[in-house]
Amino acid sequence: MRHFVFLASVIAVGCLAAISSASTVTASPSFPTPPPLPAQRPFTENLFGTQINDPYRYFENVKDPVVGQFFKDQNAYTRDVLSRLDGPRQRLFERIRALDNAGSSVASVQRDGPYYFYEKLNPGDNTSKLYVRNVEGGAERVLVDPQALATAGKHFTINYYLPSLDGSRVAYGISEGGSEAAVIHVVETATGQVLPDAIDRAYYIGVTSWLPDGRSFYYVRFPKLQPGEPETDKETRPVAYLHVLGRDPDRDVPVFGYNVNPKVPFETTDFPVVVYSPVSNYRLGVIAHGVKNEVTIYATRDDIQSANVAWTPVATVDDDVTGYDFKGSTIYFISHKDAPTFKVIATSLDAPNLSSAQTVAAPSRAVIENIGVAADGLYVLARDGGFGRIARVALAENGAPGASTTVRLPFQGSINTIVTDPRDPGVTFGLTGWTHSLLFYAADADGRVSDTHLKELAKVDTSPYTSSEVLARSQDGTMVPLSIIYRKGLPLNGSHPAYLQGYGAYGIEINPSFSATRVAWLERGGVFAVCHPRGGGWFGEGWHQAGMIATKPHTWEDFVACGRYLIAHKYTSPAHLAGEGTSAGGITIGRAITTQPHLFAAALDVVGVSNALRSEFTPNGPPNIPEFGSVTTEAGFKALYAMDTYQHVVDGTAYPAVMLITGFNDPRVSSWELAKLTARLQQATTSGRPILLRVDYDAGHGFLAASRTQSEQLLTDEYAFLLWQCGDPAFRGIATRIFPRQMASR
Repeated sequence: MRHFVFLASVIAVGCLAAISSASTVTASPSFPTPPPLPAQRPFTENLFGTQINDPYRYFENVKDPVVGQFFKDQNAYTRDVLSRLDGPRQRLFERIRALDNAGSSVASVQRDGPYYFYEKLNPGDNTSKLYVRNVEGGAERVLVDPQALATAGKHFTINYYLPSLDGSRVAYGISEGGSEAAVIHVVETATGQVLPDAIDRAYYIGVTSWLPDGRSFYYVRFPKLQPGEPETDKETRPVAYLHVLGRDPDRDVPVFGYNVNPKVPFETTDFPVVVYSPVSNYRLGVIAHGVKNEVTIYATRDDIQSANVAWTPVATVDDDVTGYDFKGSTIYFISHKDAPTFKVIATSLDAPNLSSAQTVAAPSRAVIENIGVAADGLYVLARDGGFGRIARVALAENGAPGASTTVRLPFQGSINTIVTDPRDPGVTFGLTGWTHSLLFYAADADGRVSDTHLKELAKVDTSPYTSSEVLARSQDGTMVPLSIIYRKGLPLNGSHPAYLQGYGAYGIEINPSFSATRVAWLERGGVFAVCHPRGGGWFGEGWHQAGMIATKPHTWEDFVACGRYLIAHKYTSPAHLAGEGTSAGGITIGRAITTQPHLFAAALDVVGVSNALRSEFTPNGPPNIPEFGSVTTEAGFKALYAMDTYQHVVDGTAYPAVMLITGFNDPRVSSWELAKLTARLQQATTSGRPILLRVDYDAGHGFLAASRTQSEQLLTDEYAFLLWQCGDPAFRGIATRIFPRQMASR
């Protein structure tokens, strides 16, 4: 059974690339000529005394024929450039494909009734399918296969799913082409029959709770835009509904949300969630405030069938609650109130009072990340550095907490999830590491841990590789965690391509995890590194708040510091440093290369926030205001201007080679942000190195809804581009023919 812990709606993992010195390079005639840039259209505005020049403002209308042609021309140019690498690039693709098919990947494990449900991508499959298997073991079965819906040039992806309490049915959201515009369907577990129900406009989370009858559930739906309404209203004013199987969704009853109950105020960007638990007489109404981690919680004993519900306030944003679960009349919270690394507290739903709440798990050096109620207690997941730990707190019949014990893990690693069912004892969890493939284990009420066999180890030899956890000194003296993965015995002589990855937003962390395809980089002598900058959550909420809005510059300063560490300790050099920033990590990589263009050899900006001053005016912009700020206030404007890569591109600067990557159906970061930055960099750079825009018209926000083929092709393009620019021997000859002076300068 799943309860929601709200973090950020924008989760994507980023990386960053390296660029060499600032010497000007002239491309040889063999290099394809970039398409001409569309004409600039002067546009200026004055915001709080600062003049903003935005010559490509008109790119924000992607329906403009000039803009549409720009995308097509730039993508064709990118394909032409990458085709020049096709000898070693094809061999790289074959290696990535072999590694990617060296075992199954499993994600989104849930346990309801006697079943495990999970998404699984087997070797040879192009898209993850939804499977079911008995908890006790036995054969698995496919419940939902998105590949059966695929057509030429279009793929479908499962965005989320939720089983009924007895596991007899599963509601799931599925969308086309990476759009995340999910439509909810329901499948029968026993037969695999898909019922006629179809509910559209159910983005991001969709189904939140089934009721015990197995025929009705709560879900969240966005309103249909009316004629004349702006696109920015597309992801506002959501409402939670009660759906009964077989009923027309347009006749479903609104029960919680915007303009539903005058006694429960909602802003337009608030997200309503109704939660039912089979081990409590209470139901919760939870309000997520855009991407803000802190939630508001109400409770009721009413049977929620309409908007007429007597809600009791339980927690406000000022209580700093980021996660919850409940049993009987007791509710448990994860809170960072006076606890930067979080704590777990409990109060009674009969008379909720957080000021006198009981401490269940005190704050410590370890960062508390999740909680889950099981029949034998409350399981608490925490992380100390990159290593996970699970504690079980005994619970009385009424939910009162008791003694705590620790689950003994099979090996020291990162725990990617915990799964509990409040009616059954034990916990299921995924355990992995930088060089250890993910496995799923179950711990019973006595603490015995066993392999669930939901997944096998990847058939990839990881014994040649190791990892180190170090600290890099940032600009203000703060020590920043840096993870480094590399081949054992690697000579530290500054000659190795180094792939630096960083994110730094929403308190989200890139925890240690294994990637079989990463071996394609490591086995060439490459170094893979992950910066854990402020804005993320490596050290808890204080670390997050030290890299958001006015303090956001710490994020890219920390990233630069990690790059300097790799160079100073001779893992790499500026001629070989490479990496990527994705989604909100686009701010990280974008401002790193615009503040320190000499430090890197190449950069990947993957579906990245590139024009922060204008992001607010996209469909996913308003929910992100709590994390980044708003241009409607002077403080917000100053913060957004500081993090806007597009506004900090300077004419006559020798920028790194940059490949900007977008999915044209991206609902989170509009493609025009990447297009504007592409045009601006091409206009400004003097390095002679390529500025490429890669467009996938059957994709959305990066890996979130990509097929296996798309992921393999994208990773091949990314690695090939970086290896080419970083002087990998297999690419050096080709690069010399394309960029003779550039390669000679190295």
